Amino acid sequence: MMTMKGYPRSDGRKGIRNLVAVAYLVECAHHVARQIVTPTPESAHLIGFPGCFPNAYAQKMMERLCTHPNVGAVLLVSLGCESFDRYQLERVVAESGRSVRTLVIQHDGGTRATVETGRAWVAEQAAILQDAEQVPLALSDLTIGTVCGGSDGTSGITGNPAAGLAFDRLVAEGATCIFEETGELIGCENIMASRAATPELAIELRASVEKAARYYATLGYGSFAAGNADGGLTTIEEKSLGAYMKSGQSQISGLIKPGDIPPRGGLYLMDVVPDGEVRFGFPNISDNAEIVEMMASGAHMTLFVTGRGSVVGSALAPVIKIAANPHMYERLSEDMDINAGRILTGAASLTQIGDEIFAAVIATASGQPTKSEALGHTEFILTYKSFEPLGPACLPL
Repeated sequence: MMTMKGYPRSDGRKGIRNLVAVAYLVECAHHVARQIVTPTPESAHLIGFPGCFPNAYAQKMMERLCTHPNVGAVLLVSLGCESFDRYQLERVVAESGRSVRTLVIQHDGGTRATVETGRAWVAEQAAILQDAEQVPLALSDLTIGTVCGGSDGTSGITGNPAAGLAFDRLVAEGATCIFEETGELIGCENIMASRAATPELAIELRASVEKAARYYATLGYGSFAAGNADGGLTTIEEKSLGAYMKSGQSQISGLIKPGDIPPRGGLYLMDVVPDGEVRFGFPNISDNAEIVEMMASGAHMTLFVTGRGSVVGSALAPVIKIAANPHMYERLSEDMDINAGRILTGAASLTQIGDEIFAAVIATASGQPTKSEALGHTEFILTYKSFEPLGPACLPL
């Protein structure tokens, strides 16, 4: 087994990467921030919020992301007249013990001058972070998320259940595991509730899926794409059963919302569908939105199962790509870390693929780049949402 080491943070968490986050605070600062990152994509990652009017969800998400355990320093890039509370964000980052600087394009000389200043600061911080102390890292220090995208008829019988087996092993070792996509758990709410740590949590789990069903009914649109049908799926219930398999069989310890940090190891469902009336459109407009929300809750990495083929990665936290379909793996092998399609061909058992995913988690936590990392994938998306605080039944003691 590889020796895992992490970067210690002041809140007791440990990072598996030590990156500079360059964060734009409005779309008008996006280009400048991207130009700052461009020379050093291996050490500086671009994140940001495009909106101009304030949103409590976006503020919380940016605070959590800029203090993510994989982040060692933060450069904030502001236009200057947006409504985002950059002072609050800078204060939160500084209080976490990380180096932080804010550039305001309107005050710092415009595009060219701000880019030059930002690049110099990022280079300085990257050099410091490269020599940072590392400490022993245990599986119980890790938080792992899981998502499936570009699903087909093979996802629910190969990649997803194999990821679930890996989750079961990780939970048994004290790790924190997060699954989500409540809009893709419709029909599974009672099965899921039977695994809840308490009867009160079971009620909350059911309610989160029922909320998702109402939300999609209001939109007139469900979490079932044309590509899913082309791949052999027939109904949302069938897709849900496949998506559900990623969670494994462990007891469900709690229900969280984006940006909530699980208090201890265990398995958690993330409720990604906004609370209240439908105001901000689709709950999650891409798989990367779900990855970002799990990162905001501390996920060091994400297990991404795909049957049709998705090549995306993520800023800040590595993505382990699991191919569910053997034919797709042959076409996209350079983008895939695990070939779960071997289950269909008889070349590997479900248990063997689960073991490979578990080993990939350890290798990634030990510093080995995933395929998406090596290819330079750093996708990121953050839009408006609205959430109410968790109720007391969501995180039982």
